[in-house]
Amino acid sequence: MGIGTSIFLIALGAILKFAVTASLSGINLATVGVILMVVGIIGLVISLLWLMQASRGAPIARERVVERDPYV
Repeated sequence: MGIGTSIFLIALGAILKFAVTASLSGINLATVGVILMVVGIIGLVISLLWLMQASRGAPIARERVVERDPYV
C-alpha cells in the first residue's frame, strides 16, 4: 500500500464517519469509516517507515568513466 492509497483510505473513512448520515441494515457506516481510517493510518506509517529505510541504505556505487586521449 502506497502513501496515496493510505491517504485515500483515511479520507474515505473520514467521509463515512463524519459526513454520511445514511443507514444500511446490518452495516454501521461510522464503524466502517473508523476501520478505514485506522487501516489508512497504519498503511501510511508503514509506507513512511519503508521509505525512510530505503533512503538510509548503503551508498550507491557509481561507475567512473574516464575518457582516454585518442592521440596518446
